[in-house]
Amino acid sequence: MHTSVLLCEAIEALAIKPNGVYVDATFGRGGHSREILSQLGEDGRLIALDRDRAAIEAAQAIADKRFGIVHGSFSNMRRLLREMDITHIDGVLLDLGVSSPQLEEISRGFSFRLDGPLDMRMDTSKGETAAAWLATVSEDQLEKVIREYGEERYARQIARAIIMARTRRPIVTTLQLAEIVATVVRPRQRESFRHPATRTFQAIRIYLNQELEELSLVLPQCVELLNPGGRLVVISFHSLEDRMVKQFIRNAARKDSVPRTVPLTDRELQRFSKCTLKLIGKAIRPKEDEVAGNIRARSAVMRVAERIAMNG
Repeated sequence: MHTSVLLCEAIEALAIKPNGVYVDATFGRGGHSREILSQLGEDGRLIALDRDRAAIEAAQAIADKRFGIVHGSFSNMRRLLREMDITHIDGVLLDLGVSSPQLEEISRGFSFRLDGPLDMRMDTSKGETAAAWLATVSEDQLEKVIREYGEERYARQIARAIIMARTRRPIVTTLQLAEIVATVVRPRQRESFRHPATRTFQAIRIYLNQELEELSLVLPQCVELLNPGGRLVVISFHSLEDRMVKQFIRNAARKDSVPRTVPLTDRELQRFSKCTLKLIGKAIRPKEDEVAGNIRARSAVMRVAERIAMNG
């Protein structure tokens, strides 16, 4: 079972209008989508996106004329919606990271706790598997990925251990990789609640699926698509994502300082006075009882912003 993190908080943050048009850009197993549909009236509409074909199959269980599901990356949101004659929306939800079913399905290769093929692709219909990438990547590149995307302090040692291990035999399963990392990250170096391979698995997954690049592409599209008053709601699960979302909202909500000593045309002056979003409240984190019932919620952070008129 997949339990949607910050479910009630996310739905409240969207401030759903009964006749509005909404996008669940990360359908997963549909927890947020079902709740959004429960708030919509007969004239409302919800479009869900996901690049995981298993999520697309799960969405077929929702028989609702107000609902549509599209297989694709949310970085293509504007184009995918335009193909459905949708040019403006009233809210968009991004629930980032991996879902519980993805972690628990052995064949997906996301979990270091289950022995399965080392895949890690969100969309299994295309792209390079983690096993194929690890078979050819250089030590320097591997170290860079683990350090930058996993924020792992032992990136150099882990990369070296992986390269040495693959000379003995191909690294093709999740437990193989997890055991290699565990030989480097000794017990005294480990955080009490975190598996030693957590950051390495995270880094490889983020890199292979271009998760940060996808996020950087979709955020401006969300602003462009939102009607004034429409809400952007983003749930992140690690600091790299949250940092990007926080900075994006902050920049979109800030008016640039107008240079006092340089003459400006009217058009240039308008650029300095414009902002497109306003921050709604502070970052929201799960309550203790939610974390107790769903450990995956532990690292979640939700940020909310509202689209304002261009002269706002």
